[in-house]
Amino acid sequence: NQQIPYMPPVQDVNIQPAQFAPFSQMAQHKVPPENIDLLMDVPLEVTVELGRTSKSIKDILDFAPGTIIELNRLAGEPIDVLVNGKFVAKGEVVVMEEAFGIRVTEITKQRQL
Repeated sequence: NQQIPYMPPVQDVNIQPAQFAPFSQMAQHKVPPENIDLLMDVPLEVTVELGRTSKSIKDILDFAPGTIIELNRLAGEPIDVLVNGKFVAKGEVVVMEEAFGIRVTEITKQRQL
């Protein structure tokens, strides 16, 4: 003895496609230089990536203190600096008192971004 769930009546809805300006017109709108100052204090996330690797779920479940994970970079090779996930520079690891830091050695050209 199954009951059929209640379904409200379907109403006609007027659906129209969204209309956007072509990209060529949008690209002409630049931020005036005087407004750039408003953006200067916006925080961005800076990430430094030593390297990457892929592991199976089994390998990850086997991780324990002392496990060494080999990365795709050689020791001494420049590391990547990313801003909000976008590659912007290369650098080298330095030690500043008791903290690690990065010395930028190369800035990415605009085309490469």
